[in-house]
Amino acid sequence: MRLQRIPIGLAGTTAAAALALLLTACGPSQPPGQSSPEQTTGPAEASSSASPGASATSDPPSTSPAASPTASTPSKPAPSSAAPAPGSTAAGAQLCKSSALKASTDASGGGAAGSVYMRLILTNSGTVACHLKGFPGVSLTNGAGGQPIGAPARRDAATPVSDVLLAPGQSGSAELRYTQARNYPDCALAQAAGFRIYPPEDTASLFVARPSDACSNASIELLTIGAFQPS
Repeated sequence: MRLQRIPIGLAGTTAAAALALLLTACGPSQPPGQSSPEQTTGPAEASSSASPGASATSDPPSTSPAASPTASTPSKPAPSSAAPAPGSTAAGAQLCKSSALKASTDASGGGAAGSVYMRLILTNSGTVACHLKGFPGVSLTNGAGGQPIGAPARRDAATPVSDVLLAPGQSGSAELRYTQARNYPDCALAQAAGFRIYPPEDTASLFVARPSDACSNASIELLTIGAFQPS
């Protein structure tokens, strides 16, 4: 038998190829340039995977919405000044009262158709200013302390109401009309000693002596009075 000689260089090349094929068959194939999973796993991921039931990503902590500020009800502005006391006026002076007034009449107004026109005058006899505003109450009476006779004076709305400030010694006046009692056939005649006068919003009265005929029946109005005006 003849032994066939294999060249040494060819034999080495064949052995190297066989070894490379064997290594390829034993190891897993992967794309070139990509590392294996064991090389990319860090300590944090390994620890997370080791804990069962742990979530890889945790939800952000829940925060409750900030409480909205309570709306406060705006308070009402305080009045710039206190309300006037009962019986006072905007200027601060009190209404004139009978205790600080003096009453008189002036019959220079003349007369017409059985009537006499006169001015009823109230003078401030006190030491402080006061106001006259509105209509006085007037009636015929049989004396300073006597009872009224017949109907009281009817207000004459044709005269505008004004606020009359009276310094001490000053006066305000209102037009007073007196109709002759004998002009009325059905008048029950009675003798009056004068006028009883109530200042506006006052319950006390003044008396002015002026003897006159009166009608005791209240259905007949002999007197008409206007609002106070500056004298």
